[in-house]
Amino acid sequence: MKRTLSVLAVSALALGLAATPAAAAPASASQGMVFVQNDDPAGNQVVAYRRSSDGSLHKAGTYPTGGRGGSLEGAVVDRLASQGSLTYDKAHRTLYAVNAGSNTVTVFGVVGDRLVRRQVVGSGGTFPVSVAVHGAEVYVLNARAGGAVQGYLAVLGHLVPLTHRSLGLPVTKGPQEFTHTPGQVVVTPDGSSVIVTTKAATHSLLVFGRHGLGLAKTPTVVDDAGNVPFAADFDRYGHLVVAEAGPNAVATYAVGHGLRLLDRTPTGQAATCWIVIAGGNYYVSNAGSNSLSGYRAERDGSPVALGNTTTGEGTVDAAVTPDRRYLYVQTGKAGAVDAFRIGANGSLTKISTTVVPNAAGAEGIAAS
Repeated sequence: MKRTLSVLAVSALALGLAATPAAAAPASASQGMVFVQNDDPAGNQVVAYRRSSDGSLHKAGTYPTGGRGGSLEGAVVDRLASQGSLTYDKAHRTLYAVNAGSNTVTVFGVVGDRLVRRQVVGSGGTFPVSVAVHGAEVYVLNARAGGAVQGYLAVLGHLVPLTHRSLGLPVTKGPQEFTHTPGQVVVTPDGSSVIVTTKAATHSLLVFGRHGLGLAKTPTVVDDAGNVPFAADFDRYGHLVVAEAGPNAVATYAVGHGLRLLDRTPTGQAATCWIVIAGGNYYVSNAGSNSLSGYRAERDGSPVALGNTTTGEGTVDAAVTPDRRYLYVQTGKAGAVDAFRIGANGSLTKISTTVVPNAAGAEGIAAS
């Protein structure tokens, strides 16, 4: 069966059929969309909002994922303790949502301002928390039972399972589970490696080399002792930028044959855990300080501080629009989304706050 699936996947890729986009219907009076996951344990949903030219949000619809949300022990304002639980693939107009309570992933086609559910597939592990996309390849990070990464190939709007790698992290139960499970999976811009942040599970970054449609059997372990690497993204120079909850800092790494630390800059805030890139700038979310810290990316990896901006309580995951004009951040205590206009100098000006139904403690946001 595995051989059959692999042959199907490779054939589809060769024919250029991977994740064929659906025909897009125009979103009336909309400049794009913002999608928010409510991670409801009774039934996970994605709420779709039209984005107007002034950045304000207008509800377009609510879409059940066909799975359940979940919560790690010890969670307060972010039940998944992760980044990337809702991921938009712009090239193929596809949205991926994790269902942590069901151990599944939902695949939605994005058709104008509507979502079309195409598939609900097993996550290849327990408690999926993060999704990364590179071309036609999709990687899902599972947080419990020692952690695992499941690789897929996207074929005609469906995921075909490929590589599976167990992480072998220490299994932690009780109140520390929230901090001692992996936080995110990302793929390097050139597609050469898949990287996992382990938070306080092992205080490290796990770097899997890619081989064809698979991953190396074992990762290179990049020690980040005591720093709790939580979430990551890549700046405009290709540096890996990591939000570290231990020292409440942002760390930058050169990406090449492994990772090389370039800089670590304290935010001066509390619970620095999430990060989002906006062109030449990036912003980290500080859940304990109810704030966003902005930075300008420099070629040598040393960020230039742009200042802190106040948000609602429990600042968590964020998304930036493709034109880099607007930033939307979830505030987990109230289950809301704060909208900001991004100035030419990187400053943030608040536009509005939108309360998302049944989304207190939720994580997962994406913009198109």
